[in-house]
Amino acid sequence: MSGAHSSVVAEDVARIVDELEGRLAALAGSTLLVTGANGFLCSYLVETVAALNDRGLRPPCRVLALDNFRTGQRQRLAHLSGRPDVVMLEGDVAQPLSLAEPVDWIVHGASVASPVFYRRYPLETIDVNVTGTRRLLDLARDTGCRAMLYLSTSEVYGDPDAASIPTPEEYRGLVSCTGPRACYDESKRLAEALCQIYARRYGVRVVTVRPFNVYGPGQRLDDGRIVPDLIGAALRRRPLVLFSDGRASRAFCYVSDAVRAIWLVLLGGAPGSVFNVGNDECEISIAALAEAVRRAAGPPPLPIEYRTSADAEYLTDNPRRRCPDLTKLRTAFSWVPRIGLAEGLARTLRSYADAPATAW
Repeated sequence: MSGAHSSVVAEDVARIVDELEGRLAALAGSTLLVTGANGFLCSYLVETVAALNDRGLRPPCRVLALDNFRTGQRQRLAHLSGRPDVVMLEGDVAQPLSLAEPVDWIVHGASVASPVFYRRYPLETIDVNVTGTRRLLDLARDTGCRAMLYLSTSEVYGDPDAASIPTPEEYRGLVSCTGPRACYDESKRLAEALCQIYARRYGVRVVTVRPFNVYGPGQRLDDGRIVPDLIGAALRRRPLVLFSDGRASRAFCYVSDAVRAIWLVLLGGAPGSVFNVGNDECEISIAALAEAVRRAAGPPPLPIEYRTSADAEYLTDNPRRRCPDLTKLRTAFSWVPRIGLAEGLARTLRSYADAPATAW
């Protein structure tokens, strides 16, 4: 399932607007370009603008929703097609970009974020992260846009040493430049370097967000990451399969909490600033995550099975532990996570269960 519009997504978006409506008023009468618009995180940003306009934002914000649909799915935002305030564009930011109108804000979320896909498209992953980022930074510089936000990743930290967990933004990373994840990890790091250069040299108002293990409605169930894998198995009432010993840990963040943070950073982050985004209250082992999904799926209890992946590099460069230090985000914006893991998993399961099984 692509995560097409559901009542759960509508509820999430309404809560985002409820909490941030005063800050989002800065979007009035402006144009926002979102790349990767049909992807998991960025589709929520497009939906936020549509909901805000429906609440009476005047003049309305116009959003240009750009995607090349390599991994984003057309049906995710199909319910918004035909609206005058949401313009659907098909294009690749790694290629020359021609827009018919100026933009005031840019969110660059186009990327290939799943290991399943970036290992299939390694050069395309580098192109969108490096060439695409530079093209958008040029656009931001040349148009004098009010702010650009780059969606980076916690993968820039690699496998942090124990003394650097929770991991602050200042940590320089322990990353392989030759392993199977390198096309993604290293190109994201280079994109961040480009953002800093453009901020210092040209005064571009660019900010960076590093999401940590965000999950929720809208993720592709063939994504290959752990939460979609387990959710897909639970929906089909199949065993919850782990291709590891389950001891690695992650801090899982529900999508609406991450999206609130992204809006806050775009609208209020200082030029050149970098923020971790995640949920430091929800760090658990992968084995415990499987147990949580089993509880959320309800009776009869699904079996949890440990297997060895047919992919010999499945666990290569896989971090043992990942948890963000969110001091900077909490201090700058008084941001706190609202959705705990049990509620988030239940909401995610409901969003897919509400859709026809053929959509999975």
